[in-house]
Amino acid sequence: MATVKRKAEYEVPIIDKDDLLKLTPLGAGNEVGRSSLLLEYKGKTILLDAGIHPAYNGLASLPFFDEIDPGSIDVLLVTHFHVDHAASVPYLMEKTSFKGRVFMTHPTKAIYKWLLSDYVRVSNIGDEDQLYSEEDLNNSFHRIEAVDYHQQVEVEGIKFTGYNAGHVLGAAMFLIEIAGVKVLYTGDYSREEDRHLMAAEKPDAAVDVLITESTYGVQSHEPRLAKETRFTSLIHDIVNRGGRCLMPVFALGRAQELLLILDEYWDSHPELDSIPIYYASSLAKKCMAVYQTYINMMNTKIRKQFTISNPFIFKHISNLRNVEQFEDSGPCVMMASPGMLQNGLSRELFERWAPDKKNGLVITGYCVENTLARLAMNEPDDFSAMDGRKVPLNMSVDYISFSAHVDFTQNAKFIDDVKAPHVILVHGEANAMHRLKSALQSKYSEREENIKIYTPKNCETVKLHFRGEKMAKTIGALAAKYPTENQNLDGVIVSKDYQLSIVSVEDLAELTGLITTVVTQRQIVPFSGGIGLLKWHLEMMFGTIHEVDLEKASDTSNQQGTVLRILDTIDIKRLADKPNQVTLEWIGNAMNDMVADSVLSVILSVDSSPASVKASSQPCKHSHTEGDSSHAHTQEQIDIEYEDVLLFLEEQFGDVIGDVKEKKATISMDGSSAIVDCIKYTVESEDSDFQKRVNQVLQRVRRTIKPLDDFVA
Repeated sequence: MATVKRKAEYEVPIIDKDDLLKLTPLGAGNEVGRSSLLLEYKGKTILLDAGIHPAYNGLASLPFFDEIDPGSIDVLLVTHFHVDHAASVPYLMEKTSFKGRVFMTHPTKAIYKWLLSDYVRVSNIGDEDQLYSEEDLNNSFHRIEAVDYHQQVEVEGIKFTGYNAGHVLGAAMFLIEIAGVKVLYTGDYSREEDRHLMAAEKPDAAVDVLITESTYGVQSHEPRLAKETRFTSLIHDIVNRGGRCLMPVFALGRAQELLLILDEYWDSHPELDSIPIYYASSLAKKCMAVYQTYINMMNTKIRKQFTISNPFIFKHISNLRNVEQFEDSGPCVMMASPGMLQNGLSRELFERWAPDKKNGLVITGYCVENTLARLAMNEPDDFSAMDGRKVPLNMSVDYISFSAHVDFTQNAKFIDDVKAPHVILVHGEANAMHRLKSALQSKYSEREENIKIYTPKNCETVKLHFRGEKMAKTIGALAAKYPTENQNLDGVIVSKDYQLSIVSVEDLAELTGLITTVVTQRQIVPFSGGIGLLKWHLEMMFGTIHEVDLEKASDTSNQQGTVLRILDTIDIKRLADKPNQVTLEWIGNAMNDMVADSVLSVILSVDSSPASVKASSQPCKHSHTEGDSSHAHTQEQIDIEYEDVLLFLEEQFGDVIGDVKEKKATISMDGSSAIVDCIKYTVESEDSDFQKRVNQVLQRVRRTIKPLDDFVA
């Protein structure tokens, strides 16, 4: 079969709603933080990530879940374990009507629980503002399903596959397919191989919509070697002057990269042996075990080194579980979480060390707007401590980005490689995002490429219309021979996961799991007229009607009565003991139901039909003598007979033009006409088929009006 290229239109005025792909950021729309994006298509709903905003507390930190119905979400896909992408997952699962399935990679799930447990513990808010408890976290954890990279999963018509995204251990970008439309959501991703992680990969599939981060806008990262040299030199200078070097970091992610760099640098500089490096995280030991477990998901260098010795057992770095263990007596290097200085140990040490100009703050990752780390980068004279007092900021503040996000060059190259006609930018502050959009639009306009860029705000929906040809393939016995053009196929169309198949009835159970069954429908209709009169009306509509006794019509019936069988499809039963009603019976299907509706309409119109009144109430006006077959007619009788025939013809053919003098009628229908002699019961027409049709009706009229003619000698 040929592949049909789908066309998408943005907010097309006249569309089938079922063909609308809707993408709505509930977080990370023109901002960084609380990543969450709702995807809706073909009646399916997917939520991509569910994080919190590091700059806010309690309900204010959540994505805009109140704008949606969580109960409608079929699947939640979590790209990685960072709190701005995963920390509201327990809230969604335990505090809302969400009943869908949740998926993340094995390393993400392994780290997720510890990281969020730490988040709950260090959050500096009252119990009434806590989003969820440790119990909620535990309950939600058991419902999360872990997947591998490149493993395709299907959930009721939704297909998705995870691909390595770089960034942190286990980070995944997801390729989602619904009804043939493919959407790639990158989450946070890195296209640069570092000391332990591989670069993000690009799926081979053709992508219709790309949803990508825009964290760094049009900025370009410093070359890795130059950046590492500047980083180690800066730390060396701080400890040489007798200062404490504070690096606020996420407990996991970039911290492992920085530990590898520092351990190697200390190893090559013996003069620094006396200066301790602390990794202050209660999760360090547990999470290092995860890193060792999933060593095969890291790059070649780390895997080779692991065959000799464990690269994550550091020679010069000590784990510091809590501040009580720390003897603050001289120069040191301290890596402490959280990375935004909002609370926890990194905030406590920052407040303690900020007044001393010998000390230094080194910020190594992206800082979200409205956080203390972002404020410190502007080097204010002072800042507010957790207890409300003002603390002077005299320590040096430096920023060296080891953030594992793509820069402009890497992001633009990836967008070029994916070649999606629609690109949605998320996870970027408004200015950076719009500068990136402008740069991309300029580039594509020069190339005359029709690629559309969207920058939706939170709760603003991007609507894309995808129209595709509906194609069905034959399977089973019907596929044994290749169909020819204009060939009629007799089978059942089966729709499963938006794929259409034509299957013979015999193959249904084996190939589709469907079971066929026969439904007999029955309807009782009030009717007190004669069965002969009803039969005449039905013959006017359906032609010959078979009449049999009820006992002969059904082997299992011992009831007395009559059955009229119409088109071998509908049975009309009149029971002898129920003369005021008839029962319709038929095997239910679309065609039979239509015939049954027509039969019902005829039955309900019999009593009110003028033809019925004439046929049932007109006395015979013929003068008969014994042995006389001439049937002499008076003029009055001829006039009455003419009117009766005309009335029946009008009942069957609609408007009929009568000629009272000649006692004839002209019938016209579908371009054909016929002249009927209403006394001699003859028909003339140039159209032989139409003549035959009118004559059949006319003879039934004759038998109704003059029923004894056939038996008179």
